[in-house]
Amino acid sequence: MAVSVANCSFSVLNASVKLQSSCVSSPWCFVAASQKKSLNLKRKSSRSDSSSPILNPETQKNYPGRVRDDSPNPPQKMAFKAFGSPKKEKKEPLSDFSRDQQTDPGKIHDASFLNAVVKVYCTHTAPDYSLPWQKQRQFTSTGRHVFFIHIAFMIGDGKLLTNAHCVEHDTQVKVKRRGDDRKYVAKVLVRGVDCDIALLSVESEDFWKGAEPLRLGHLPRLQDSVTVVGYPLGGDTISVTKGVVSRIEVTSYAHGSSDLLGIQIDAAINPGNSGGPAFNDQGECIGVAFQVYRSEETENIGYVIPTTVVSHFLTDYERNGKYTGYPCLGVLLQKLENPALRECLKVPTNEGVLVRRVEPTSDASKVLKEGDVIVSFDDLHVGCEGTVPFRSSERIAFRYLISQKFAGDIAELGIIRAGEHKKVQVVLRPRVHLVPYHIDGGQPSYIIVAGLVFTPLSEPLIEEECEDTIGLKLLTKARYSVARFRGEQIVILSQVLANEVNIGYEDMNNQQVLKFNGIPIRNIHHLAHLIDMCKDKYLVFEFEDNYVAVLEREASNSASLCILKDYGIPSERSADLLEPYVDPIDDTQALDQGIGDSPVSNLEIGFDGLVWA
Repeated sequence: MAVSVANCSFSVLNASVKLQSSCVSSPWCFVAASQKKSLNLKRKSSRSDSSSPILNPETQKNYPGRVRDDSPNPPQKMAFKAFGSPKKEKKEPLSDFSRDQQTDPGKIHDASFLNAVVKVYCTHTAPDYSLPWQKQRQFTSTGRHVFFIHIAFMIGDGKLLTNAHCVEHDTQVKVKRRGDDRKYVAKVLVRGVDCDIALLSVESEDFWKGAEPLRLGHLPRLQDSVTVVGYPLGGDTISVTKGVVSRIEVTSYAHGSSDLLGIQIDAAINPGNSGGPAFNDQGECIGVAFQVYRSEETENIGYVIPTTVVSHFLTDYERNGKYTGYPCLGVLLQKLENPALRECLKVPTNEGVLVRRVEPTSDASKVLKEGDVIVSFDDLHVGCEGTVPFRSSERIAFRYLISQKFAGDIAELGIIRAGEHKKVQVVLRPRVHLVPYHIDGGQPSYIIVAGLVFTPLSEPLIEEECEDTIGLKLLTKARYSVARFRGEQIVILSQVLANEVNIGYEDMNNQQVLKFNGIPIRNIHHLAHLIDMCKDKYLVFEFEDNYVAVLEREASNSASLCILKDYGIPSERSADLLEPYVDPIDDTQALDQGIGDSPVSNLEIGFDGLVWA
């Protein structure tokens, strides 16, 4: 049975998902107190000299802590600027380990690089998505606060690196160095949800005295030794487990619901390893421990975020002053392994992937059509199995090339359309989710009208309300519908706060609101805008399944004040809805809500021949 492991609350949570009335267990779990739910979480289930990260000598001298991926065919060249040492005047190397110096496994407890590993104490809180006006509620146990313990490690310039899921919804984060009994306050600078990485800072100079940040190593080869450190189940002293690199491939990131490069290892990863570094024999950090795959049929399958993903995250943050996220192409692709299929599409060679669907919100919708065959990406040929060359003698999923890009980058695609070869350029941008997997800022948007509470549908709300309560129709839309324009949301009536004005509407919870006074709803901000502008006598809400709710406008305004007071609600709407409304689309754009014929996430595609890029 698959289990999701909760860090340092010392409990095990069942990561079960529901398929109508059936209950199945998901084997994916990241090592923290979080769970993912979906209709179907089926898992699809010798380094050459060029695999070494050869940096420009001057860059290597100035920034010894950063590396890049030097595969023979990198999709784009990137010079990474490292976070330096916390004391800028300090010029000595950041690590005592050279590339030719091996760490004695028997003396690893004395290795200096372990001193860069710190314990992270978090007081976890979480928004109440079913009561969106609530402040964040704090997890408690027998009336006491529960502290979750994770791991972080020093990368220099007063910065620490850990997993994004380790500092989710936290109001307070403290860190403690190995061998020190003092805790220091840390600040979360930025979280990369899709890559499950977060950056922390510690302002105290005492914390950094004598500190030596870790050196980021190269992408390892198969069977390379790997050492994972952490504080399993909390623990007072550091724990070390060893193993080897079992596989390197594009991997499903459970927390971020994304597909990025991952390193599979057989070293034990347990609660308390989240955010901890994985080392090679030279004492270099080759990645960040973040999730495990558990089932009755498998064992010792852990995953590490490679340093190439870490460097992408840091570079994104340095470039933009914030994290913009990984871009996507926005197309659903089918493999072209069948010769008859290739012949029908007039593809003369054994290459290419078929475009089956293009997301309207992606820039690819301007240049790609269903039926196009993508045969190259930045002049790198794409095989009929959807793979591209990787390092010297390996192949990897085509979407790996997309993950090497940054938001706003341009990719050149070679396509075959009706037998004709073409070259098109596409701007790559982060994917737009109709139903978001995470909510920026933590607090959901809401507006209350005479006791009717409206809020956007989100995966956290589905998880909190339970899939049975949400209903199959809304759940299907969440899994199979893509956004038709940026800013689109599914707005639902999450609950009804009973009073004399809304009598008869008490059982309309979790219904999607489609129209207000005959106008289709585009998002929660649009609904609030329409309500504010309304001068009619009645407020008419039209819901899914032909339900309708009518409120008298003046009576509703009077009732709302009493309801807020009776229920102790500070405001009738969230702060973001106080901002002026900006229409996200042209009025002439069609707004018919439709349900697609394929899942919107690779986690839910049960057929190996289809994949979102």
